[in-house]
Parts: sequence; structure tokens; C-alpha cells
Amino acid sequence: MSVIITVFVYFLALMVFSRLTARRSDNETFYRANRRSPWYMVAFGMVGASISGVTFVSVPGMVLRQDMTYVQTCLGFILGYFLVAFVLLPVYYKWNLTTIYSYLQHRLGRSAYKTGAWFFLLSKMTGAAVRFYVVCLIVSKVLTANGWSHNGTQPDSGSHVIFLITVVAMTALIWLYTRRGGIKTLVWTDTFQTLCMFTALFLIIMQVMGMLDLSVGEAVSAIAGNEHSRMFVFDDWFSRQNFWKQFLSGIFIVVVMTGLDQDMMQKNLTCKSLREAQKDMCTYGFAFVPANLLFMSLGVLLVLLAQKQAIPLPQNGDELLPMFAATGRLGLAVIVFFTIGIVAASFSSADSALTAMTTSYCVDIKQQPEDEQLRKRVHIGMAVVFMLIILLVYAVNSTSVIDAIYILCSYTYGPLLGLFAFALLTKRMPSDRYVPFIAIASPVVCYLLNILAIQLADYHFGYELLMLNGALTFAGLWITGKSASAGKDAIG
Repeated sequence: MSVIITVFVYFLALMVFSRLTARRSDNETFYRANRRSPWYMVAFGMVGASISGVTFVSVPGMVLRQDMTYVQTCLGFILGYFLVAFVLLPVYYKWNLTTIYSYLQHRLGRSAYKTGAWFFLLSKMTGAAVRFYVVCLIVSKVLTANGWSHNGTQPDSGSHVIFLITVVAMTALIWLYTRRGGIKTLVWTDTFQTLCMFTALFLIIMQVMGMLDLSVGEAVSAIAGNEHSRMFVFDDWFSRQNFWKQFLSGIFIVVVMTGLDQDMMQKNLTCKSLREAQKDMCTYGFAFVPANLLFMSLGVLLVLLAQKQAIPLPQNGDELLPMFAATGRLGLAVIVFFTIGIVAASFSSADSALTAMTTSYCVDIKQQPEDEQLRKRVHIGMAVVFMLIILLVYAVNSTSVIDAIYILCSYTYGPLLGLFAFALLTKRMPSDRYVPFIAIASPVVCYLLNILAIQLADYHFGYELLMLNGALTFAGLWITGKSASAGKDAIG
């Protein structure tokens, strides 16, 4: 019952924000918040929006396999955010864009524009749905573990119904509080949700420290002295945790998955001016290192607690935090904190994904940004498709399917990197008819190269595959393109 009450109260708070921000709203409000968002609120809210519910659960568990080496990637994030702030944002503000893919039409033509938009929609719909599926699964398990089952039946038979209700209810709630104010509402709700998420994180950390009888200073010393506190790997180039692989990958991850992602950029485009958007971007870029250090520190503390209580550590790192927080081992209060944390993190990423997909479809695919009725229908349609994908993944109930979708998303961002790099760094025009084929062929070639590298050299590509994917797209556009006077629209 406490979990249900927590989610209900949390939703009421979101609806208050929705009511306050959606007054006299129109399409310009939904898409760009009339470009009146305070940069500091966007910056704070973006920290939460960038940390999904899966991240809330997964990052603490990373320490089991990777120690705290994820900090290397976070350091790369900082440079990546600076590149977005001072290379991409000036372009987006110069063209006064509603969606960032419109720039591809200005620079490369209609085919590149449509290709970029469709790749975004494919990546975002599948990726966001699977991430939200994981969160819905965790919430439904918490409900089932705490006595909620269908008509008093056994948990196994009732859990399917609980999951269905969880998916439908949570998706409907997101649609309900974003349907009018859109991105303007999200700027305010993301701020609230980020505050809730970090409050929950701090309270869980304090509870674990209490169970370990550690003060703040003692906890810091215990974490620093633990074998899982290793942060940097310089001596093994073949390791996925090698510093330069992680650092460079962090840069490109931000450039592609933030700077070239309508979902992540839409809030930044609501700032009053380019200068304010740049301040927002740089501020939350720096915030990622301490934020993720907190999550990883919680992971080390949970390992220490498991050792103290002689509890076997899970094989899957994603189960580390739920093993304590969702089962009642840390008390009822932590179940409530945990629920607030993952709901806040998942809502702040899923709501912006639905809004961004609605914006991109109306503006980029249909090219009818003024049609308010179309926007409302598309918003409902996106929510329904989002929900159906989650239920489909649950019906298949296969880890391999989830992994395949994540792999698909990692490949589909590469063509976006190649398209934007080509537009920004060259004055050539691609052959319009070949652009979609190049964008599809590049991920396929990368997949085959990855298999070949494993078989011939036992080398597993990591995040660097994203860079290779973008480079292949860039090369294909260059080979099939030609110099043209249209290049005058390129940056520079």
C-alpha cells in the first residue's frame, strides 16, 4: 500500500506542475516553451532527465564487474558537453530550429532530413520503451513482493496482471501531465523529479551507512579503501575499461546521444538565448561526475553491507540495489525512497521521450507544426505505441530480445553522427537518393566488423563502435557526394 500511495502522491504533485504551466498553451508552448525557460532550471532538470530509471538501478551495480571505472566515461562527458555547447548549439540557435533535424534539410537536403528524423524515432521509441519496461518490471515486482496480487491469487499468476496495470497506469500518467504543456511542463517537472531522485539517493545512502555503523568520514574512507574503488585503467588496451576508450567514448556518447538527440536537446532549445543555453549545458555537464560518483559509492556500500550480513552478491549487477531496497532488507522507508527514486528517474526520461517523438513526427515527418489537433493525436498515438512495445517485450520475456534492442539503438545513433559531421565539417552535398542506403549500410557493416574482430582477434568493440559507425556514414556521404554552392550553408 505504501508504494501505491507514494506513486499517487508523486503523480498529484506532477499534475499540479502541469496545471500551472499549461495555461494558455499552444503548439509553440508544447514544442519550445515559448523560449522562456530559466537556464538554471533546465540545467538542474537535465541531470535527472539524463539519468533514467535503469541508470538509477544499474550504476550502483556496475562496481561488481567494472569497479568505479565508469567515472572515466563521465570525465569524457564533460568535454562532450562543451563541444555540444560551443559547436552544435550555435548552429541550432542560428537557424531558430524547433527540431534539430531541420538543420539537415537546410544543409544536406530533404532525404538526409527525413533519414535523420526516422533514425531518431526508431532509436528513441525502442530504447526508451525498453528502459521503461525494466522500470515497470521492478515496480511491479515491488508491488507483488509487498502483497499485491490479482484477486488474492498466487504471486506468479497475479504478477502478469500487476505488470499490465503498472505499464498502462504509468504510461497514462505521463501522457496526462504532458498532453497540454509539453516541453514547458517538462522543464518544471524535471526539476522536481531531479530533486526527488537525489533526495531518495541521499536517504538510501544514509540508511545503508547507518546499518554499517559508519559516519560520513568513515564511509568515504571505507569506499576509498575498497577493492571496487578503482577508477582508472591505463595498462590494458584490450580492456573495455581502458581509460582512453572510456574517455573518448564518453565524448562521442554525449555528442551523439545528447547533441544529436531531439529528446535531450529540446529542453536546451527552450532557453531565452544561446548564451543561456550554453551556460545550462556546461553546468549540468560538470554535474555528471559527482552525480555518478554518488551512485557508484552507494554500490560499494551495498557490497560492504552484503559482506557484513553474509548475503551472496548477485551475478547480475542490476540486481544489487533492488536486492536490498525493494525487498525490505533496509526497511519500509527505503522501499518508499527507492520507489520515488526510480519513478522520478524513469518519468523524467520517458516523458521527454514521448514529447520529443511527438515533436519530431509533427515537425519533421508530417511537416505540420501549426496543426494542434495533429499534435494531440500523435501524442496519444506515441503513448499507445510506447505501451505496446513494452508489453511485447514482456510477452516475449527474453533477455536476448532486450539485448538486441539495446544493440540496435547503439547502432542507429552512428548514422546521425555521420550525417551531422558531414553537414558541419564539409561543403559537399550528398547524393540525395543514396543517403538512406548509406545510413542503413553503415550499422550493418559495423555489425559484421564486430563479429569478424571477435573471431580473428578476440577483440570486442565497445563504445568505440559508435565512432566507427559515424565514420563509415561520413565516408559514404563523401564518396557519393560532390562539391556544390549549397555548401555555403555549412557552419564556418
